[in-house]
Amino acid sequence: MIGVFSAIAAILMVLEFPVPFAPSFYGLDFSELPALIGAFAYGPVAGVMIEFCKILIKLVLKPSSTAFVGELANFSISCMLVLPASVIYLFKKSRKQAILGTVVGTLIMTAFGSCFNAIYLLPKFSELYGIPLDAIIGMGTAINPAIHSISGLVLMCVVPLNLLKGGLVSLITILVYKKLSPILKAAHKQ
Repeated sequence: MIGVFSAIAAILMVLEFPVPFAPSFYGLDFSELPALIGAFAYGPVAGVMIEFCKILIKLVLKPSSTAFVGELANFSISCMLVLPASVIYLFKKSRKQAILGTVVGTLIMTAFGSCFNAIYLLPKFSELYGIPLDAIIGMGTAINPAIHSISGLVLMCVVPLNLLKGGLVSLITILVYKKLSPILKAAHKQ
């Protein structure tokens, strides 16, 4: 089952949508959805394995265009949603715990993703591609004139993107998981 979830996640990762409030190198995808559903069904380790395999499959489908910085970001930040949500759900498998887990996971993903972008990802992307950080900030300024720094770019682009992504993935998971759960459990026993 991990392979199936990973393949679906990789396809969803390739299907990325631009968001109007962020530069084009940020996009919205729903690749965490299979990982979160898989983690609820089979546990946190399965969720991380789905995330890891998703990246490997995605690289076969579509080679890295970010010198693997984007893939590292996706894996790391996605795990910050999937792990806390599934660990909280693991203690008591109820709708209330699922909601609590996904809210906590979304908040952790947003905080971690923001810091990781500001401290490592954006500077590393700048270094690898020889693009000055000011040019990257300028891409944000072109969309939102209030952006004048890395922290502004993160606050006005990364935070809303991660909140939107985490919120949508969480909502869809909450809506479909209980309906899928009996099917997943039956498939797991075979």
